[in-house]
Amino acid sequence: MAENNRRRLRRTTFAFWMLFFYIIAALIWWFISLEKQNTRLANEQLKIITEQKDSLSAFQYVDLSTAIENEKARNSTKYILEGTTFFLSILVGAFFLFRAVRRQFKIQLQQQNFMMAVTHELKTPIAVARLNLETMQKYNLDPEKQKKIIRTTLDETERLNFLTNNILVSSQLEGQRNETDKEDLNLSDLLTDCLKDFRNRYHEREFLQKVEPDAEVKGDPLLLQMLINNLVENAIKYSPKDKPVKAILKQSVPGIILEIIDEGPGIPDEEKKKIFTKFYRIGNESTRKTQGTGLGLYLCRKIASEHNADISVTNNEPCGSIFTVIFKK
Repeated sequence: MAENNRRRLRRTTFAFWMLFFYIIAALIWWFISLEKQNTRLANEQLKIITEQKDSLSAFQYVDLSTAIENEKARNSTKYILEGTTFFLSILVGAFFLFRAVRRQFKIQLQQQNFMMAVTHELKTPIAVARLNLETMQKYNLDPEKQKKIIRTTLDETERLNFLTNNILVSSQLEGQRNETDKEDLNLSDLLTDCLKDFRNRYHEREFLQKVEPDAEVKGDPLLLQMLINNLVENAIKYSPKDKPVKAILKQSVPGIILEIIDEGPGIPDEEKKKIFTKFYRIGNESTRKTQGTGLGLYLCRKIASEHNADISVTNNEPCGSIFTVIFKK
């Protein structure tokens, strides 16, 4: 599907440039034709007064010749100015049209990649939950195994709930239909509770935290919880299982600083700004191994913006990434 889109983009680009160069060639031909006509008209007029030279005084002949040459020069200048205006108008229009077409193809490709990713993301927890329920229905399992299967099923439904919330809130924020219910809240307690939930869900993972108490912010608890969850989920997704995920919350002069740190492969410098774009994911759907829809970090940027905060990513030496959110005072 992606290859078909690339071929369509190449065909459209080729047709666009062919049409563009045809228009430019027609403009040049128009200028040459008008200039030839202008020269021919001036030569005819000069020929006429030359034939009437005997009946004209030298002064009249020079005046008429000069007037014809000046008229020819004015017409040439007019054609040049008109041609330049047309050329610049065509050039500017072609630039914006070409950029709009490429952007539309890019958005369409991202949306198709999103649909592929979200279909996979939705099918996996549904399939796992169904398999677990069918297993419990078919076999008479001992209580310990039943407890384990129920825990797995709950984890998968939580994953499904997390995904659908991301899609819903992203749509609401994009359409500016979400009325944020901001209140004074303790970000320290919220972060601690989120990390506690992650420890319960990911028993094999190590979560380190350094949280200063009583970090007060004004915001929407649900949106800020989604911001933290998306950043921690992202760190879990892209870092090895034997490496810890760190969360730091501190108060400083710029404001309250939240950092989520992982020890994964890191993010190339040229990708650092792109990852906060809607649907954008590093690589392509056919080669990347990690799950995701390309909404998480976009949603983090939108939520941060809603709370007068800046979000950025830097390198964690020797490896990994540091996602930083600064809630301004």
